Amino acid sequence: MDAFPTAAGVDVLIVAVDGGEVRAFQAMCPHQEIELVEGEFDGKVLTCKAHLWQFDCGTGKGINPSDCQLAQYPVKVEGEDIYVDVAGVEPFKSHS
Repeated sequence: MDAFPTAAGVDVLIVAVDGGEVRAFQAMCPHQEIELVEGEFDGKVLTCKAHLWQFDCGTGKGINPSDCQLAQYPVKVEGEDIYVDVAGVEPFKSHS
C-alpha cells in the first residue's frame, strides 16, 4: 500500500488486494481527510488510523460505518507501471 500524486494532481492510494489485483482509491479518508496510507491494510480491509473507519478494498464500500465509501479509480498495469485514470471521479466526503 502506498500513496502517489497523479499527473493531474490527484492523490491516490494504491493497494494490492489478496490475490494480487491492484486497486486505486482516493488517498484521504472521507470522514475527516486523514491520509489512508497511514492506516492498516490486511490484504482485504483498510482501516483508517484516526477513527478506525474500515473499507473493503475489493469494492471501496464502507464496513464500519457501512454508509460511506471510497472513490475508486480505473487502473491499468503494464509491467511494473501502474496507470490510474482519475478523470471524472470525485473523492467522497462523509458525515463527521
